[in-house]
Formats: sequence, structure tokens, C-alpha cells
Amino acid sequence: MRKVTATRRSLLAGMSGAAVIGATKSFAQGAAPAAPVALNIIDVGGNLQLTQEAIERFRTQNPNLVSRIAFSRAPSPELPAKLKAQQDAGRADIDLVLTGPGALSDGIEQDLWTELLPAHASALPAPETVYHDAALLMQNTLGHGQGLAVVYSPSGPILQYAPERAGKPPTTAAELLEWTRAKPNRFLYARPVNSGPGWTFLMALPYILKDKDPKDPMQGWDKTWEYLKELGKNIEYYPPGTAATMKEFGEGTRDMVVSTCGWDINPRVLGVVPKATEITTLEGFHWVADAQFMCIPKGVPNEKVAVLLQLMSFLLKPEQQALTYDKGYFYPGPAVRNVPLSMAPKESQELLKEFGRPVYDKLIAEHPVEVQLPPQRLVAAFRRWDQEIGAQRSK
Repeated sequence: MRKVTATRRSLLAGMSGAAVIGATKSFAQGAAPAAPVALNIIDVGGNLQLTQEAIERFRTQNPNLVSRIAFSRAPSPELPAKLKAQQDAGRADIDLVLTGPGALSDGIEQDLWTELLPAHASALPAPETVYHDAALLMQNTLGHGQGLAVVYSPSGPILQYAPERAGKPPTTAAELLEWTRAKPNRFLYARPVNSGPGWTFLMALPYILKDKDPKDPMQGWDKTWEYLKELGKNIEYYPPGTAATMKEFGEGTRDMVVSTCGWDINPRVLGVVPKATEITTLEGFHWVADAQFMCIPKGVPNEKVAVLLQLMSFLLKPEQQALTYDKGYFYPGPAVRNVPLSMAPKESQELLKEFGRPVYDKLIAEHPVEVQLPPQRLVAAFRRWDQEIGAQRSK
């Protein structure tokens, strides 16, 4: 996600319970800074919408550690090459990366990340003591000790549609294919490597289609790749990110899009998509869970690493995790246990009451939740989609 951004800095000015943590954690894993450091943080997953409030709070509460923080954003597929070039040149300009599974996996494959666990275990909370079960599974499967999960969502995929234009929604994969044939160019999803809805759709189809091996995109997805090719004949193009699909959906250019919990709720909150849109799922639906991670690129100076470890620990405190409910952007948001919606800012509670869908609780209870593919296979799936599916349509 790659998504709609919104100004939402009217939340709490400061919560107790996480005051100056620099004094409560040692710098055993790295040199304490002789003077406050400046941090450069890049977001390639839309994560700042969920965490920037807490990051800025950390700076305010720890002036002895951080002098200033510069935030930037970039498309996920562009980041690994940028980091590799910096590291080859012996220049570390990025201190912390906030990323979804795509750039995380690429970075693991290319050896771009600093090891966090177990190398810095004494400076970080133990995953098994802070994460709820679903987030812990994501951490153990995807993190590889190089990324630390900061938010979680059961994600998707779901189909979001405009009832007045779409008519009766499809309930099976075969019906979806027929729907797109009857309404060419009215269905849309974004390039999976840079889209949460896109990659959850890609990874859920092998379960929906009962493919040979849903965990093996190269040898076990014959039905999936064939289905995506047929579906692609009725799709005009694949946008580079989800925000474009929601814009076109909201404007009426498309009648149905692939979505997720957060992409359903947040654009309706922001008015990008009409509130009255509906959702459905396909027979055989499995959730494909999503998490976003914090990663430190190799080459970051030790004194900055020490501060970043403190920041990571801070962001996993329940009080800071409660902010990640946000406006439903990554619903529900918290990756750690014991963070109920009642802890969230009042604005978040009211918006989720108005724009959330009770059916999500039912879907979560009734359908399996799958962990994403491990990094090497995830990268392979993205590459194959780009070559065999995405390359057939461009705009």
C-alpha cells in the first residue's frame, strides 16, 4: 500500500507509559551517540500513515538521542537497487526502511539488511512475548531476523464493487471471469509487487482454484497462471499501485476492483470511494495476511543503529501500536497483543464504527488465514507475474 494519504495529526499530543526510553534500554548492541543523531527514514509501503505520529513522538521524548528526522517515500520496487548502489559506493543515506513484504524479500535475497535478531536481541523485545499469534507467524516466516513487524492485517483479497454499476457480484472464480468478459475493462487490480490487494489476489488464487501447490508459484500454480492470463484479456492495464485503482473506481471508470480490509475502509473514510460500495469474496476464499516491517540497511553507523533499536522498541509499545488503527488504512493495524480498539484515539474509534464492516469479523472467523510466501518464492512469483501477465498490458 502505495496508497491514499491523509493528514491526520489531530491525535493525542502525548501518552504516558513510554516516556524517555533511552534511559530504560542500554546501548549494549551499539555505541551510544555522543550527540543527538539525524535520521533518514524511507517508507515504501504506506506505513508512515500508521507510524509517523509515534515516530515523531519518539523524537520529542528523546531529544538526547534524535535531533531531527527526515521522512521520504518511494515505490517499493525501486528501493533495493537504490540501497545496493549506496552500499556499493560505501554511502549509507537511508537509516530505516518501512516496507511491506516486497522490498523486504528483495532485500533479504540481495543481502541488503542489517541482522536484527539474534544479533541485537538484548536491545529489542522478544517477538514471542509481544506479538499476537498471527503477527508472530508473519514475523517468523518473513522477517528472517532482518525485518521487525510493526503492523498487521488479515488483509485480503476481497472484491469491492459499486452495486449500481456492477449488478450481481460474482461468487466463484469462474463467475468472476465471466463477469469480466461481459464487462470488459470494468475490473481492475494493480501490479502485485507494489500493491497489497494485488499480491493478496495473486497468492489467494491457488487456494481458490485448488491448484497443485499454493506454496510453489513456479511448479504448483498451473491453474493460477492460466486463469490470470484469461482474466487479463478483459483488463485494460495494471496500475503501478493501488491508489490508482481506487481513484478510477471512485470516479466510476471501473465497476469492481480487488481490495483488502484497509483499502476498503480507508478510501471510503477519505471520500475517494463512495461509502455505499459493497464487498464480496469468492468461493474457496483464504485470507492472505499482510504485515509491514522495519529494516535497517547495511552500512548504517553503529551510533545510529543503537538509536534505531530504541525507536523500534518504542513503536512496539501498546500505546504507540494503538495509533495504527488510524482511519482503517491497515485494518486493524496493531501487531502486538492486548491493544483493543478502545485504546485507539477517539477519532479512530468513531471512524471505524461508521465505516468498518461487521462482516469482517465473520470472514476472519470462518476462513483460513495464510502466511505469505517466503522471500525467495515471493520474489519469484512477482517476477513471473511481471513477465507473463503484466507485460501483456501496459499504459
